[in-house]
Amino acid sequence: MARADLLLDLVDAERRGDRERFRVLVEAVIAEERANQHHLVADRLSEIITTTGQGVVRDDRAKAIRDLVQEVVPNRRLDDLELATVPQRVIAELVEEQKRADLLRSYGIEPRNRLLLSGPPGNGKTSVAEAVASELMLPFYVIRYEGVVSSFLGETASRLDEAFEFARTRRCVLFFDELDTIAKERSDEHETGEIKRVVSTLLLQIDKLPAHVIFVGATNHSELLDRAAWRRFQIRAELESPTRGQAARFLERLAGRLGGDLGFAPRTLADKLAGASFAELEEFALDVRRRAILELPESNMRRIVQERLEHRRDQAAE
Repeated sequence: MARADLLLDLVDAERRGDRERFRVLVEAVIAEERANQHHLVADRLSEIITTTGQGVVRDDRAKAIRDLVQEVVPNRRLDDLELATVPQRVIAELVEEQKRADLLRSYGIEPRNRLLLSGPPGNGKTSVAEAVASELMLPFYVIRYEGVVSSFLGETASRLDEAFEFARTRRCVLFFDELDTIAKERSDEHETGEIKRVVSTLLLQIDKLPAHVIFVGATNHSELLDRAAWRRFQIRAELESPTRGQAARFLERLAGRLGGDLGFAPRTLADKLAGASFAELEEFALDVRRRAILELPESNMRRIVQERLEHRRDQAAE
């Protein structure tokens, strides 16, 4: 059964004639019923408030919408990540607020639910979004850029509407990578009117997201984001390339997870891989362990590492 405070707010919104607030609250009830495995109630409520008039229930739509939104099973935890102090703190605060949302709501405050991650590629933006979903034990949905963006005028905005409508009645983490490709600065004279309409649609959809949907946007180029889009995010975190210490700790953790050493001390290997992103460090470690396993029982870890380092240097020189 939905929380008493939700039901009271629902009745009050109807009494005041606040249709938008009423719909948001119904979506919150639907999300809570889904979380409690009450799918028949959730589906019936979804069908009643749907704007399509086609009577398609939301759970069936999960299959129909898979070209736009992909569900991914998260396999990262926050403890698996090597984050700088500030990003680690603000992301942990977001998780805590969502876990203790009832306490905040008892004081009339909603938990924050919009997080913008920026920084060079390969340094953990997708991993952070996955980790948030894991920590909150929520479904992790990824907006498929290739499915949402259309070459036909007007279709991109309608597809965005459909993707966000799907997420609103589910307590979930919704991830949008490469956000700058859509949420571009509208004052740029080189952008078309269609792109500006898409940005406006995106902003409207972000505004309509209830607090039970955690929206994580990621960009490699935050300077390209429309200023209004940038302001929509209550929390913003910059994920930089790893320092020597971060790289060493990450490699040490990887060695433990992969079941063996990596041929050199983590700090030594971090020095040899200076400038690598977290994703490149992980791929290097996996490549080394893969080769070592295939060469058992005669594998020589240091030789394998040296060969991979020489190959990396050759690639960089090309």
